[in-house]
Amino acid sequence: MKRGKKYLEKAKLVDSATYYDAADAIDLVEKTSNAKFDETIEAHIRLGVDNRHADQQVRGAVVLPNGTGKKVRVLVFAKGAKADEALAAGADFVGGQELVPKIQNENWFEYDVVVATPDMMGIVGRLGRILGPKGLMPNPKAGTVTMDVTKAIKEIKAGKIEYRLDKTNIIHVPIGKASFGSEKLSANFQTLMSAIIKARPQTAKGQYLRSVVLTSTMGPGIKVNTAKLSE
Repeated sequence: MKRGKKYLEKAKLVDSATYYDAADAIDLVEKTSNAKFDETIEAHIRLGVDNRHADQQVRGAVVLPNGTGKKVRVLVFAKGAKADEALAAGADFVGGQELVPKIQNENWFEYDVVVATPDMMGIVGRLGRILGPKGLMPNPKAGTVTMDVTKAIKEIKAGKIEYRLDKTNIIHVPIGKASFGSEKLSANFQTLMSAIIKARPQTAKGQYLRSVVLTSTMGPGIKVNTAKLSE
């Protein structure tokens, strides 16, 4: 893959053979994120689990103390008093049965997170084939199937992110924007890593944190020393 001149200049700052301490990796990822827009900083975490086994799934959610820097649009499936509560809490869209054809037939995806009250999951379940592959299906483990819609919406708006394994046992999550600065990015990163380490399945054997790489939207990957993260 041919890389541009700017990328190659950034890559010179990073030693691809070195595993950096978290603080140094965050400093570097800031230095290598100098695009004309405010780049997103992401963590890519490979775990020593096999997600083909139900008891080795790693999935959950965590509120990043400094948010993600992104405005998150929330869709809530609720009715009656819970629909009113969701609107009062700041949901961008609230509805029920009438939203099913809109999503199925009109490819309506003007939202980033979907929350549902448990009594609405029969309706939401019909959208599983559409919402599931996009990572939008509400899930109790992520706190997006709940009667406490106010808490769910406020946490999501404040910077709650969901983490889950992809098919190759890697978690990909944003930890903020380059403009946040090292201190805020470090706090977000440490909060995320603590949550993932706590979520280690009891059946996982051997090294749990296989690799952790930080990247900016347009920058090179920076390897993090996992030994110190799991102490």
